[in-house]
Amino acid sequence: MKDILTAPFVREMGETTANMYRLGWDERNGGNISYMLDKDEAAEYLDLGRVLRTIPTGFDAAPLAGRLFIVTGTGKYFKNVQKDPETNLGVIRIAQDGTTAELLWGYADGGRFTSELPAHLMSHMARLSVDPENRVVMHSHPTHTLAMNYVHELDERKFTHTLWEMCTECIVVFPDGVGVLPWMLCGTNAIGQATAEKMKEYRLVIWGMHGIYGAGRTMDETFGLIETVEKAAQIYMLTCGRPRLNTIRDDQLRELAEAFGVDYRRDFLDPERGQAKAGQQAANQQG
Repeated sequence: MKDILTAPFVREMGETTANMYRLGWDERNGGNISYMLDKDEAAEYLDLGRVLRTIPTGFDAAPLAGRLFIVTGTGKYFKNVQKDPETNLGVIRIAQDGTTAELLWGYADGGRFTSELPAHLMSHMARLSVDPENRVVMHSHPTHTLAMNYVHELDERKFTHTLWEMCTECIVVFPDGVGVLPWMLCGTNAIGQATAEKMKEYRLVIWGMHGIYGAGRTMDETFGLIETVEKAAQIYMLTCGRPRLNTIRDDQLRELAEAFGVDYRRDFLDPERGQAKAGQQAANQQG
C-alpha cells in the first residue's frame, strides 16, 4: 500500500490550505474544506475496511452513504495542514445509517471534522443533484469580499452585477452568479440547509458578514471561483468611494458571455440599465 502522505488528495489539501492562509482568507482556524474522493484511488493508500472510530455527523446524510471525504479538522489552523496533515485532516466515510462518519485516517490527536461538516455535506448533496461531477466544497473568509458585505446591498442580482462589472473575466468565470444569505448563526443545520438550497442554483454563496462558500469539480476550479470573486471585490472596495468614469456595460457583459459560450444569468442583466450607463459614460467623457 502506498504512503498516504504522498497521495495527490492529501497534497492538494496541504497546498490549497497553505495558499488560503497565505492570502489571508482563513485566519486562525477559520475556514474549512471537504473533498469527495474516488474510492479506487483512496484504496491505493488506505485500508478501507479498517475503521479507526466513528463520529456522529449531526444530521442524516443517507444520500452520501458510502462516500469518502477528506475534511479539515475542527479548531485546526490552515497554516499547519501541510506540515502535519495527519493531525489536521481526516478521511471519513459516511456510514450506511447516514448519521455517522467512519474515520479511516487522520485526526491523530483525537480531534474530529469541522463543525460545519453538516453544511458541507448538505452542499455536496445539492451540487451533486445538478452536477454529478462536483467533488469540492470550500469555505473561507476573503478580506475584500467580506468588506464588501458592509457597504453593498446583500441582494443576489445587485451583488453579482457589481462583481461582473469589476473584471472582464467575471461573467465568464461565474456566469451563474453569486447567491447571498443574510447573517446567520454558523455551525448550525439551519445555515447548512439555507446554503444547500442556494447551491442548487449557484456554485458560490456569500454568508453575510462572515465569508463565502464555493463548490466545484476540482480543487483548482473551486479555489479559482473564490479567487475571482475576491479580486473583483478588491477592485470594488478600491473604487467604491470615487466617481466612476468607466464601467463594463450590460451589453458588453452580454457580448462577453456569448463570445465565450457560457450560460449566464440573463435576468441579472438589464438592457435599459446598460443603455443608461453607456449614455452616462459618454457624457462623462465629453465633460
